[in-house]
Amino acid sequence: MAAARDAFAIFFKKDKTFRPRKKFEHGTMKYNLHKQANASLNAGIDLREVVRLPQGEDMNDWIAVHVVDFFNRINLLYGTICEHCTEQTCPTMSGGPKYEYFWSDGQNYKKATALPASRYIALLMEWIETQINDENIFPVSAETHFPKNYLQVVKKILSRLFRVFVHVYIHHFDKLVAIGAEAHVNTCYKHFYYFVNEYTLVDKKELEPLREMTEKICH
Repeated sequence: MAAARDAFAIFFKKDKTFRPRKKFEHGTMKYNLHKQANASLNAGIDLREVVRLPQGEDMNDWIAVHVVDFFNRINLLYGTICEHCTEQTCPTMSGGPKYEYFWSDGQNYKKATALPASRYIALLMEWIETQINDENIFPVSAETHFPKNYLQVVKKILSRLFRVFVHVYIHHFDKLVAIGAEAHVNTCYKHFYYFVNEYTLVDKKELEPLREMTEKICH
């Protein structure tokens, strides 16, 4: 068990990220929460317990820390297989024949637009990075309040990150197995799944593409 935990920690500290990592400043409350969350995760505590809000902590801060951590981890996860995800291999952002995702951001893509998976995910990560770097949405100072639409933004971020799981699991899982990453990715997915369920942050309809797999590994 200890060896498996160490391997998980090492895998998610690799530098092969799709986009640069988002980091918390040392000494801040969010940095301390981030370290606390990671310590619990690496200690092998039941993932259902890991996601629960620690006593005395603010829920919005706890969610913010996890949003950034999931962004970093899923960014790294996609980075391990992105060379296999090209316009030729993945001409659409899909999750098998039943699910296809269209991109819109209200600015450059005002209408829902079909894109190759690699382009969709690049835009998705860029959009999320913009959100989490916006201090009006994710305050850095403890004196600054979270905005009224904070949870609405969080739900959109996490729903879009889930789509990366969908695409990677359905179209590139063989590549993850080939590099020995299956167990690490499953743990990352379970952590994500338990977290969004704990705080009702992703609609059940969004989770449907991976429902059968989720029932097997998140029992």
